[in-house]
Amino acid sequence: MPKAYLVLDDGAIFEGQSWACTGETFGEAVFSTGMTGYQETLTDPSYYRQVVIMTSPHIGNTGMNRTDEESERIWVSGFVVRNPSPTVSNWRSEISLEDSLIAAGVVGIKGVDTRAITRHLRDRGAMRVGIFSDLDLTRDEMVVRVRKSPQMAGAFLASDVSTPTTYVVSPPPGTSKRYVVAALDLGIKAATPRYLAERGVEVHVMPLNSTADQIRAIAPDGIFLSNGPGDPATMTEMVALVREFLLEKMPIFGICFGHQILGRALGFETYKLPFGHRGINQPVKNINSGAVEITAHNHGFAVKAPIDGNFATAYGAGYVSHICLNDGVVEGLELIELPVFSVQYHPEAAAGPHDAQYLFDHFVDLMAKSQLQKAASNA
Repeated sequence: MPKAYLVLDDGAIFEGQSWACTGETFGEAVFSTGMTGYQETLTDPSYYRQVVIMTSPHIGNTGMNRTDEESERIWVSGFVVRNPSPTVSNWRSEISLEDSLIAAGVVGIKGVDTRAITRHLRDRGAMRVGIFSDLDLTRDEMVVRVRKSPQMAGAFLASDVSTPTTYVVSPPPGTSKRYVVAALDLGIKAATPRYLAERGVEVHVMPLNSTADQIRAIAPDGIFLSNGPGDPATMTEMVALVREFLLEKMPIFGICFGHQILGRALGFETYKLPFGHRGINQPVKNINSGAVEITAHNHGFAVKAPIDGNFATAYGAGYVSHICLNDGVVEGLELIELPVFSVQYHPEAAAGPHDAQYLFDHFVDLMAKSQLQKAASNA
């Protein structure tokens, strides 16, 4: 195989072999610590314009299948592995990992020490990266190209991954429809509406540019703000939309990017994390219960909110409901007087962990209480 190079914008270069497509690609360098779940990672729109480095050395042995995909395509800009499996050994596999990446036009690199790259990023922080293969470039020229590529800070990406039209995910056969939720698609994963539908929720997955009137037209019992890529500081129109429904006391649940947007709607700033949180083993403390949840993360931004005690907002008091035990980053927000909450991590995580799936039940409970309050006020 021809040589390939992974080049970071601090000048570090790692030499490996070309894998999947040849050529060049750019993005933000992020790493995933999961030993499994690479298919869900590849098809998660949150990874749009990111080059994913898998720390587990052996990737691809279970192949790819349509059932486990989180969206209709692969979103990563590049894929970095140490030892891709030469064979596929799983009865559910429909195509090999490499063939799937080739079909999607994804440039990859293999044969590099992915854990050394991860340690490099953990010491120096998140940065831009490029993968180059089968190109006649000097090392200096590759570094210059990486440094000219777009940064994640200030990037407005949700419009590139959002659904162009509304689609509906209904409760499965045998499950009664209880509620209707408008899920604003900022880069939603397929598991999210599925988990809500299993709880009797009819989920209308709606485009990013949906108006308040279009949302009201489906008479939702709640609003869901999905995960997605990009800088939350660019989402001014979405923040304004969320504030409209906060004034209407609509139940709202946000995850990841949606959590950051809710935080900005409540009046808080967001900021770029020096390293970001990735992978499926992040410890988060639930302030209400004291339990520690092992959770899945993929975020490079965070909400700047006071951790100790309650905070005041234009919509009533609230508090930080979850914190990351690794670095104290805000991982959850909840309002006291309104049925509104959010978490930074992924309760719908596939292939796991599933410690936080109770949050979907919490959302359903808040919609039930909201309906009871409306019925009482109309009586």
